[in-house]
Amino acid sequence: MFQIIFNELSAAEISALPKKLQLELLAQFQILPQDLDQLDSERFGVIERDGRKLYRYRAKDYRIYFAKTDEGIKVHRVLHKNTFRDFLFRSKLPVSEDAQLSQAREFWKLIEEGEKTRKV
Repeated sequence: MFQIIFNELSAAEISALPKKLQLELLAQFQILPQDLDQLDSERFGVIERDGRKLYRYRAKDYRIYFAKTDEGIKVHRVLHKNTFRDFLFRSKLPVSEDAQLSQAREFWKLIEEGEKTRKV
């Protein structure tokens, strides 16, 4: 069975958008694994690094970054085309460790977990 799976980050990113826009983006993101064999360069891009291949799909003013899996498609990020985060994601520019941590939800989860533990 073919599936489109959103990871936690991409699900949060698309959930933050207005419902109407979410539906429009998902309606445009009609893709099958065989579509990736002959890409329409108007809508698709391919990003490769260290043997890993990601695809970029243009939907309205957003970029959907995903990978092909055995089950179907796994969406990694949903970013607006004119954001600095999108630019950094595409270019892999180095930023300071503090800047990276400030954007990492996992980091804040670790901090919150530490705050919730009882002091002995």
